[in-house]
Amino acid sequence: MPKPPSALSTRVLLTCAAIGVATGLLSAGAGYLSIPVSAAIPVLYGVLLGSHVLPGVIAQALLRLPWVALLTHVLAALVSSALAPHWATRFIGAAILIGGIQEGIAALTRYRHWEWWRFLVSALIVGAVLGVSIGIAADVSKFTPWAMVIYFGLFLVAPGAWTFVGIAIAEALRRAGVAQIPR
Repeated sequence: MPKPPSALSTRVLLTCAAIGVATGLLSAGAGYLSIPVSAAIPVLYGVLLGSHVLPGVIAQALLRLPWVALLTHVLAALVSSALAPHWATRFIGAAILIGGIQEGIAALTRYRHWEWWRFLVSALIVGAVLGVSIGIAADVSKFTPWAMVIYFGLFLVAPGAWTFVGIAIAEALRRAGVAQIPR
């Protein structure tokens, strides 16, 4: 009887690393943009933070395996930290939080459901957790009511929008032959 393939084979690890590098570059850019956005238009901060769902979404949608979201997030955080070391603890903390939520939702479905709705559930939970925690830290109670609605709305909408971008990237990579995963 042939030996089953390892969930974290060299091919899977290299794929996670490539996704981690690409999304880590994006995260570093978002880190540098966060200061001027927070200072000039703080209600738009959720759009930047929403991009942090990409590593896990792309890895899970492409590979459909346990642990790839968390692994890819940590690799992306290490790349981001090398480019923006002043944000290192935030990148690593966000990687563990967001990757953990994405892995948790996938584990609840026993790693059997890879439909778009499952990714959207993860994105909404990520957005809610980040929106509330950062909202408390940033004291959004000083915002006008309409600004608070936009602020929290973007924390929910942006991770969902970035999730659909990540799913599209994963599908394009699959069509290009990056992962031969049975459907």
